[in-house]
Amino acid sequence: MNILQDKVALVTGASSGIGRATAKLFAKEGAKVIVAARRQKELDTLVDEIIKEGGSAIALAGDVQDESYAKALVDLAIKEYGGLDIAFNNAGTLGASGATSEITLEGWNDTVNTNLTSAFLGAKYQLPAMVNTGGGSIIFTSSFVGYTIGLPQMSAYSASKAGIIGLTKALASEYGSEGIRVNALLPGGTDTPMGRESSNTPEAIEFVKSIHALKRLALPEEIAKSALYLASDASSFTTGTALLADGGVSVCKT
Repeated sequence: MNILQDKVALVTGASSGIGRATAKLFAKEGAKVIVAARRQKELDTLVDEIIKEGGSAIALAGDVQDESYAKALVDLAIKEYGGLDIAFNNAGTLGASGATSEITLEGWNDTVNTNLTSAFLGAKYQLPAMVNTGGGSIIFTSSFVGYTIGLPQMSAYSASKAGIIGLTKALASEYGSEGIRVNALLPGGTDTPMGRESSNTPEAIEFVKSIHALKRLALPEEIAKSALYLASDASSFTTGTALLADGGVSVCKT
C-alpha cells in the first residue's frame, strides 16, 4: 500500500520547484492533494498531470500572505476530501536582499510576511482541522541560511527562515498532545526557479555547488522525499525538529 494512502495533504508553493515535486510525490503515494500558489495556470497543469498519473488533486490559487486564503484552503480540504492530515507550508521568497542598511521596511515586511507570517496563518487554520481528525503532520520549509550559516546581504530571508524554526518548536510543544507533529525542513541548494534567481550565472552555480559536501545541487524530487518522510508515519516519533536535507553545506569547510 502507498504510504500516504487516503491521507489529505495541502501543499503551498506548489506551482514550481520543491512544492511541485512534493505535491506529485504525495499524490503518487496515495494522498489526495490540495495544491496552492499564486499562478492558476501552473496549478491547473499540475492537477492535470497528477490526475493523468492516477492521483487525486484540486487547486486553489491565492496569496499566502492573505489570511482568508489560508482559511479557504483548509475549508476546501474539508469540503472536498473530508478533513486535513498533512500540510506542507512551502511557499516562500528570497525577498529583499542587499546591504541591510539599504533594505526598505516594505521589502523587509514583504519577505517576513511571505516566509514567516504565511506559515503562522497556515498553521492557524490547519491545526484545528487536524485536531478534529485526531492528529496530523505540519511541515514548514525553512533553510540552512540563518540556522547553521549566515550569508551576507540576506538578513530578511535569514530572519524569516530562522523564525520558522522557532514557530516549529512552539507548535510541536503546544499540539503534541493532540497527535499533531510539527517539523521544519531545511533544504540546501536546490535546482529550482527560485534558486536560479540567486545564482544566475555559471560561475555562481559552480560556487554554490562547491560549498556543499556533495559538490552538487539537489533536485527538487530529492527534497520532496524528505518532506514525504516528515509527512508519513515513518517519522511518527519525530516532532519539533529542524531536518537538514542540505547536501552537507552546513558542515562543509572545503
